[in-house]
Amino acid sequence: MGMSGVRRLGAVAGALSLCVIGAAGCGQDEKKIVAQPAKQHAGDARQQHAAAAARAARVKANELGQIPVIMYHRVMAKPAGPDDRTPQQFRTELERLARDGYVPITAKEYTTGRIAIPAGRHPVVLTFDDSSPSQLTLDGSGVPKPDTAVGILQDVARRHPGFRPVATFFVIKDMFGTFGAEAQAQVLGWLRDNGFDIGNHTLDHHNLRGKSQDQVSQQIAGDQKLVRSLIKETPATIALPYGNQPSTKSWALRGGTGDGRYDFSGVFLAGYTPAPSPFSKDFDPLGIPRIRAMDKVGDCARFCSTAWLDWLKAHPEERYTSDGDVRTVAFPKFKAPYVAPRFERYRLPY
Repeated sequence: MGMSGVRRLGAVAGALSLCVIGAAGCGQDEKKIVAQPAKQHAGDARQQHAAAAARAARVKANELGQIPVIMYHRVMAKPAGPDDRTPQQFRTELERLARDGYVPITAKEYTTGRIAIPAGRHPVVLTFDDSSPSQLTLDGSGVPKPDTAVGILQDVARRHPGFRPVATFFVIKDMFGTFGAEAQAQVLGWLRDNGFDIGNHTLDHHNLRGKSQDQVSQQIAGDQKLVRSLIKETPATIALPYGNQPSTKSWALRGGTGDGRYDFSGVFLAGYTPAPSPFSKDFDPLGIPRIRAMDKVGDCARFCSTAWLDWLKAHPEERYTSDGDVRTVAFPKFKAPYVAPRFERYRLPY
């Protein structure tokens, strides 16, 4: 039941109490008139709950399932490092995600549980580190160049209706190869205005392992300050350079310096498994795993994107499948022990 249904039921119950307490002018017939809607609303609520559970069962909804958070870096015709992907490799993976029923969501939507995708579909979080020009470069008309990651993503989305062209870009001060506040504000503003998500990747891409609390805070708060100064937006999530956490993990989640404070909804790592549902007890905002984008070769034979997408397809019961209703958390009854306590009120077991 949605919160509006709870409020309606409470209002009717309150009216019934007033009638019973104020006996004068409230005869037996009047009490029956008030009581009938209360029973009717309770019955309607049960019917609505049963219907919602039936809809969830039809699509085998499992909103406690795992979600692939894929980590990309550069998209280049001639890869120069192990994390680079060619435009064709990137396009092929996006096409595969669309065929397999995935719908992109942002890192912020994932960490806050705002997963608004159709029933029977699966969320995927596309993330890009280091804000390189291969991810987004605007042409003279302010349009993404077609061979950049954003250009390819938009083209795939046009060919596959329902495949949202959204992603999260974890940025550093080298902002997509642009120089000057105006050019940097232009590219960040384009991302914001077109539904993309901007995250923190530290100001200078520093490895935070072994750093003092002040050093950690300066790098993170400095990046927050830079983004805010350019587009008046505050990143809600952070991806740690190299996936390395500071000695006290919470330093990356919240803190501050003279440059301001930060308080993230999630901290993303660098590997090597799908991420738990944000509604699950397994969800830990201090360390959210990501999957490296790569084919099934070498070390990636089991632990990179192609291998994990194959595994999730072969084990659909382990994958997050939406019931299509953001007001509920739907799952098979036997998974009930895994619901995080803060989402108990939204449970929809079937």
